[in-house]
Amino acid sequence: MKNKFAGWLLLLKNRSERNDIGEMSFFDHLGVLRKHLIRSAVAILVFTAWAFSYYDFIFDDIILAPKKESFFTYRMMCRLSEYFHWGDGYCVKEIKFNIINTEMAGQFTLQLNSSVIVGIILGFPYLLFELWLFIRPALTQREKKSTSGFVFYASLLFMLGILFGYYVIAPYSIRFLIGFQISEVIQNQITIDSYLSSIVTLSLGTGIIFEMPIVVLVLSELGLLTPELMRSSRRHAIVIMLIIAAIVTPTPDVQTMLIVFCPLMILYEVSIIVAARSWKRIRQARQ
Repeated sequence: MKNKFAGWLLLLKNRSERNDIGEMSFFDHLGVLRKHLIRSAVAILVFTAWAFSYYDFIFDDIILAPKKESFFTYRMMCRLSEYFHWGDGYCVKEIKFNIINTEMAGQFTLQLNSSVIVGIILGFPYLLFELWLFIRPALTQREKKSTSGFVFYASLLFMLGILFGYYVIAPYSIRFLIGFQISEVIQNQITIDSYLSSIVTLSLGTGIIFEMPIVVLVLSELGLLTPELMRSSRRHAIVIMLIIAAIVTPTPDVQTMLIVFCPLMILYEVSIIVAARSWKRIRQARQ
């Protein structure tokens, strides 16, 4: 009996030693990843419950805000148009369209879906933190040092992208699409699902696009992307970014497209700097 108990102790000791040095099986890694994802899901559920509880504020003051003439972006553009003498074309004085619900459970589904979206946005930094805790043990000392601050900068860029999409791209897209009319016979009756999906798609899409420097950093650390390649492809990248800006902003004026293009161009140049620093550290490590 003693020999059997000692054998179990030795087996547990060997397993702990293997885990300490990182020799884990594929299923062991899946088990660890599962724990990180569960904690992230719990955090998102907490933020979702908070959003569900304070839904009046979220719906009236956040979701429906771009529909109101008093929205921050519209007021700022009125002031800028007056200051630079751009004319009344950039000053939004009224936005007229009706939002309707066409399903019996539509409003409850709206509250639930939008609360989940708010929970995901607010819980995104913690999700990145859990993923970083999962990946970090597999990195070398140089990689850990070069990717320090990953969670902070990735979260910051994501939130900046969300704000840019919400305060710049979404209101101008709404203004153009609502004002576009091919016939006076057709009246705009916008469903709440269509309105919400437009706001969420533009905001989340911009948040993901703003992660460009982080993606470039990862690809550079893996040796798949070099700053020389990015510099030589700058002209092609400018064309692609102009196309993205034209698609994201369906407004016909060039000024609005440039408002979207300029941050993308800045992100591209920052990504080149990030790639150059990454490759500099890689060359120093190889010497």
